[in-house]
Amino acid sequence: MKNVRFFASDNNAGVHPKVMEALMAVNIGHAISYGADIYTEETTELFKKEFETDLDIFFVYNGTGANVTALQVMARSFEAIICAQTAHINTDECGAPEKQTGCKLLALETPDGKLTKELIAKCLHAVGDQHHSQPRVVSITQSSEMGTVYTIEELKDICDFAHANNLLVHLDGARIANAAAALGCRFAEITWKVGIDALSFGGTKNGLMFGEAVIFFNPQLATNMPFIRKQTAQLHSKMRFISAQFGVYFKDELWRKNALHANKMAAILAEKTSKIPNVKLTQKVQVNSVFATIPKEWIKPLQEKSFFYVWNEEKSEVRWMTSFDTTEEDITNFVELL
Repeated sequence: MKNVRFFASDNNAGVHPKVMEALMAVNIGHAISYGADIYTEETTELFKKEFETDLDIFFVYNGTGANVTALQVMARSFEAIICAQTAHINTDECGAPEKQTGCKLLALETPDGKLTKELIAKCLHAVGDQHHSQPRVVSITQSSEMGTVYTIEELKDICDFAHANNLLVHLDGARIANAAAALGCRFAEITWKVGIDALSFGGTKNGLMFGEAVIFFNPQLATNMPFIRKQTAQLHSKMRFISAQFGVYFKDELWRKNALHANKMAAILAEKTSKIPNVKLTQKVQVNSVFATIPKEWIKPLQEKSFFYVWNEEKSEVRWMTSFDTTEEDITNFVELL
């Protein structure tokens, strides 16, 4: 499948041209390594401006690295991390969060990938009991792995409940741009302003080449992060090639333009595919993902023409993802295949 676009993942998309230009622009001369360069310094100030607050930021290689390092800072090995059963830290990180933190994951079943304070409360019955891992962190994903979005009110509700019960809140923001675009808000409104303590801020799925950022809004949490990042092999020597991407990402809200386009393409894909007999959408389409059930015998021949992933083998549920570079022609071609 050379030089084609398909609907497997927004990770499959290339690099936005403006991001590539930014990478080329910093590929001149030498710069001090390990984040002591002028580009990383400038980008750190951009993050503070974008989030409208002071913060501690640490650039890392990837989303798993961001989640693992953040959670290591937030919890000790005898403590537990509460998350949705579908959470990336539970299903797609090869046990890295548990291995690196030593913590038990308390994964809760949800109908739509979203936690609630009522679900979280079920994990608090053994607080103080030495025989049980002690809940310490609630990790939520925005937007969720099911393509659903927490409202500002839902986020605040969770954070208030968590803090009232001596819990910290981590947000996996691999697709936070798509969520903010869908809500029509700024990043601050769905992070520190609602009570988020730490954020894994992603950009790779929305036009960057590589690199994510771990952000702490609670300064007390950031103290050990430099050492944990190094020990976890997430300290990039030529850090300017991560930070420069975020510089252009924030310029003229490129992040929002990319995310809005991807979200729009998913809405069109959902609208067109839902009209096809034997195709049934299984989740609300709020960001850039479409979940649907299709006949099992369709899957293999479709994948050979336009690859995508099966989400649930038993239900014959598939996931189709759109990206910043998806076109309506791509959708038309895929719908014709269906």
